[in-house]
Amino acid sequence: MAADSSPLLSVQGVSVRFGGIVALDGVSFDVARGDICALIGPNGAGKTTLFNCMSRLYPYQAGDILFEGRSLTNVPQHRIAGLGLGRTFQNLAMFRTLTVTDNVMVGAHARSAAGFMASALRLPSVGAEERRLREQAFEIMEDLQLTPHAGRAAGDLPFAVQKRVELARALAAQPKLLMLDEPAAGLNHEELHALTELVRDIRDRRHITVLLVEHHMSMVMGLSDHIVALNFGKKIAEGNPEQIQNHPDVIEAYLGAGAHG
Repeated sequence: MAADSSPLLSVQGVSVRFGGIVALDGVSFDVARGDICALIGPNGAGKTTLFNCMSRLYPYQAGDILFEGRSLTNVPQHRIAGLGLGRTFQNLAMFRTLTVTDNVMVGAHARSAAGFMASALRLPSVGAEERRLREQAFEIMEDLQLTPHAGRAAGDLPFAVQKRVELARALAAQPKLLMLDEPAAGLNHEELHALTELVRDIRDRRHITVLLVEHHMSMVMGLSDHIVALNFGKKIAEGNPEQIQNHPDVIEAYLGAGAHG
């Protein structure tokens, strides 16, 4: 029981500098298992920089990031998905000419147990695993209402559907922590509502912890258990939605500055 009470993710005093620019300045917070946690703040606050540190795309000069108690500092980028961190990006990062099914299968292969030689030689065990991964991919596509598009090239689909393809690919890697970088960007009101329900369903039904960067405050406040507010690379507030909505530093830095409703 004690292990379950420990945070899934612990960001501890992380600082990042690009030349003379301080992108993150001693940021610390925990994400509890089973929570939906939101990172908010104006553009340039350091939110995506922190995601990139967790994905090992950027190094950090100080502090540490622990996932299930393990430091990510020396974990190579290609091992991150295997540890249980899945991610979507601000700008869609998918294989536009591949089918929806193949895009989702790319995510599934992050959890593949088959070695390189077994795959190259097409050993029987590889074929069995390929069928298993394909079944898992189709189950996720069914949940995200993507099966009607299974054979279509991902790049030919409407933007909102492409967003779901990228989300399905992240889920296919069976993450313990799902990192969503501005998932609502470019969506209309109806699509935003559907996404909010989908993220909540992913947490509740798949028992996946969620960390999201998002500017749509209606979505953040209605969805999040916990919110961390950043400004100019520093954490300025942390708490539940009510505490964040009423925090004077957040109101001054962000909520009062024309944030999306």
